[in-house]
Amino acid sequence: MNEERYILFDQYLEGELTIDQKSDFEKQLSEDAQFASEFETFKEVQFQLQNKFGFEEEREAFKENLNQIAEEHFNKKPKVIGLKPWYLAVAASVAVLFGLFFFNYNQNPAFADYNHPEHASFAERGSEDGPLKNAEKEFNAKRYSLAIPHFEAVLAKGKTPEIQYYYGISLLEQSEYLKAEAVFNELKEGNSAYKDKATWYLALSKLKQRDYKSCKEILQTISQDYEDYDEVQLLLDDLE
Repeated sequence: MNEERYILFDQYLEGELTIDQKSDFEKQLSEDAQFASEFETFKEVQFQLQNKFGFEEEREAFKENLNQIAEEHFNKKPKVIGLKPWYLAVAASVAVLFGLFFFNYNQNPAFADYNHPEHASFAERGSEDGPLKNAEKEFNAKRYSLAIPHFEAVLAKGKTPEIQYYYGISLLEQSEYLKAEAVFNELKEGNSAYKDKATWYLALSKLKQRDYKSCKEILQTISQDYEDYDEVQLLLDDLE
């Protein structure tokens, strides 16, 4: 992750950005897949740190120190754009804390380690600008929030396991757990080629929510004939 973004991510989560800054941030979040991925990683680590280390106190001390430096050197609060060299040095201290956490304290498997969405490639069914084509484009660009309404437009005209599967993944990527699990459970109870794939993602949904017990129970229902069963076994081993 690019360290200089830690501060921006933290400011956004704490509601410290101006309206324009927040709008720019959310625009970049929807258009830049790497940026969105880094933001999700930041949120994940921050959540773990808050639970394991009382990170709120560390964050407040970090913010106070950052503001003090900004006032002394620039007589103003730090900006989102145009970060200074000293900013990177301060952010690096956060990176050290993150590294300590990952290498020494994280005993449970992470969603990001097992979440590898397949590339969507739908058969041509309509115009180049139709909802299905747009859903495919946004999904493959990892702009899941933009893909969801296109999938919903397609599904409104008729359900297919293939579209449901990719729709469910998009929902999960956006942490819409109830909707995603409803989709995956429907596929799990069916007999399509997506039955085991959906069960795998149902387990990943529990993993993302840190419900490790349910994740393990679901994994144990997946047939060993599943094409990616090696991943299932790896995750089961990690959960032991």
